[in-house]
Order: sequence, then structure tokens, then C-alpha cells
Amino acid sequence: MKKILRYIGLGLIITLLLGVLGFLVWASTPAKPEAAALEALASAHVDEDHNWLVFTPEDADSSAGLVLYPGGRVDYRAYAPHAKAIAEAGFTVVIVPMPLNFAFLGINRAADVIAAFPEIETWAVGGHSLGGAMAAEFAKSNPSLVDGLVLWASYPADNTDFSDSNLPVLSIFASNDQVASLEEIEDSRSRLPEETQFIQIDGGNHAGFGWYGMQNGDGSLEISKLEQQDQIAETTRNFLQNLGQD
Repeated sequence: MKKILRYIGLGLIITLLLGVLGFLVWASTPAKPEAAALEALASAHVDEDHNWLVFTPEDADSSAGLVLYPGGRVDYRAYAPHAKAIAEAGFTVVIVPMPLNFAFLGINRAADVIAAFPEIETWAVGGHSLGGAMAAEFAKSNPSLVDGLVLWASYPADNTDFSDSNLPVLSIFASNDQVASLEEIEDSRSRLPEETQFIQIDGGNHAGFGWYGMQNGDGSLEISKLEQQDQIAETTRNFLQNLGQD
């Protein structure tokens, strides 16, 4: 009997190890950036200590900054075109890589970014999908560091409530998104400040918030990805500009 129990225990350990190994392999193979994203990287400075992608305006000092968390299991370089477009309007945008490509493993990484740029006094944190949800967690835990929250196809977790907060929040979502659905976005209204800006992109989808190809379970993209990016960048720029005027 003891021998059988040992075999069972050994089998459970092996099964657990295989499961962990499988997860590590899966998490380490994120959706890769498309050509447009790789081209936009030419405008970024890569912080050698943290591998941040830092996009800064060429002709002016930044009036505000945005720390951007990537979506789950998406290569963070896939958001380079959006960051470049926002930086061109006068803002510093820092895209941070996440451990195993999941932002819930690096929720507090925005703190290091904010500390590294003391000259920028106004900061928003945000992200796409899981990245946005984890940026919300950071904002909730660090109200003294965050002046605004940017959600791209994202919403706070059910137990994260900003309804009594004065934090400026921007929520951009897409009509054809089947990953962060319209129903889920609507449900998030009760957990966000009353003055939250909700902006819908007609014809957009979940994967259109980055440049990493199609995503399983997503709806169809009825506008060009470039058009969706332009709407995302313009709306985010306007939000950041308003933060800088407060």
C-alpha cells in the first residue's frame, strides 16, 4: 500500500511539474508584433536597465506622461505605433515589458517609471485588456502617483471600485470586440467615476488596439487597423492634454 501511495504521489508531482512547464512555455511565446510595430520602434529609446520602450516628443518637453501596460500574452512591442503617435503630440509614453508577458505579475512596474522621470509631474497609467485592468490596480493602490487612468478595451476587476474617486478615467472600447465585450464595458460603469469618458470605436475589435495580428474569439475588424489606431491615439492625446491643464 505504501508503495502504491508513493507512486501516486510521484505521479502527482510529475503532473504538476509538467503543468508548470507547459504554462511557462505557453506564456513565453506571446503574440508577436507586426511589421508596423517593428518599424515604429525606430522612434523609441530602449532603457537598458529595464527594457522599457520610451517614446518622447522631438520638439518639446513633455507636459504629461503615460505608462502603458501590454495585454496578456502580447509582445509589448506591439503597441509601439500607438505610443509613437501619442508622443508626437508632446507626451512621454513608456511601454513596460511584463514577467512572462502577464501584467498581473508586474502590477507595480509603473512606480519605477514614474520615479525615473522626476521632471514629469503629471502621469497617467493605462493599458490594453489585462494590462488596463492591472494599471487600474496600480492606480487604486497608488493614488498619490497617478493623475489619470487609460483603459483600452479594458475595465477594473470586480473588486476594484473607483466610483467614489475623482480620478480622471478614459475608457476606449470597440463595437466588435468579443474579448472585452460591450456588456462587460457597460457593467464596468458602476465601478468607475461618474465623469469617466467612454469612447466607442465603431467597427473596431480587440486586436485592433495593438499590432499583433488576429486574436482567437475576437470579432471582425470592419475598419482598417490604422484607422482604429488613429482614433485610439487621438482620444488618448486629448485626455492627456486635459490632464496637463488641470
